[in-house]
Amino acid sequence: MLTLKNIKKQFDGRTILDNLNLEVPDGQILAIVGPSGAGKTTLLRCISGLETVDSGEFILDGQPYDPANNRDNDKVIGVVFQDFQLFPNLTVKDNITLAPQLVLKQSKADAEARGQALIDQLNLSGKEDLYPYQLSGGQKQRVAIVRALAMNPKILCYDEPTSALDPDLRQTVEQIILGLKQNQMTQIVVTHDMTFAENIADQILRVEPIKA
Repeated sequence: MLTLKNIKKQFDGRTILDNLNLEVPDGQILAIVGPSGAGKTTLLRCISGLETVDSGEFILDGQPYDPANNRDNDKVIGVVFQDFQLFPNLTVKDNITLAPQLVLKQSKADAEARGQALIDQLNLSGKEDLYPYQLSGGQKQRVAIVRALAMNPKILCYDEPTSALDPDLRQTVEQIILGLKQNQMTQIVVTHDMTFAENIADQILRVEPIKA
């Protein structure tokens, strides 16, 4: 279980998160919803260690945890970014297998075997040797998810996973997220799409801009 206690974050004197408390049980899906500027992405970035908090604490499986200063954070919390952040000069296969080899010290053969299993699972077979510019938005999304899963994270975070997709692809993303839940993957999803959130989430956190 991931627990957040009294998390506070400010930017330039403006409070974005104010004494936020939250629990995400193992294997569940949390959706974070709210208007632009309410702190959804900031919260996700704090959870994933991309931003530091000003005060408060994180507890993971009953132990204090600092996502911003954990050398193994890539193995604990994976992130699927809104703009995917695929390496444009690498093929799909290389995008997926690079980090497991560099960070997890997997052999090339092991990284490729794990990567191929995930590629097959997310219906990307035949795309292994393509480059990101040759993929559709939905295919890039799935590659980004596979790349995060290849690190075997305990928690997978998504920043607006449907915002760059055509409406008819939203259901595909829903199916992927719910499929990962069946495998007991804990997931945290930032979204502006309330219907999407209601379709996937065990709990929904609504955040609002904090008035000065």
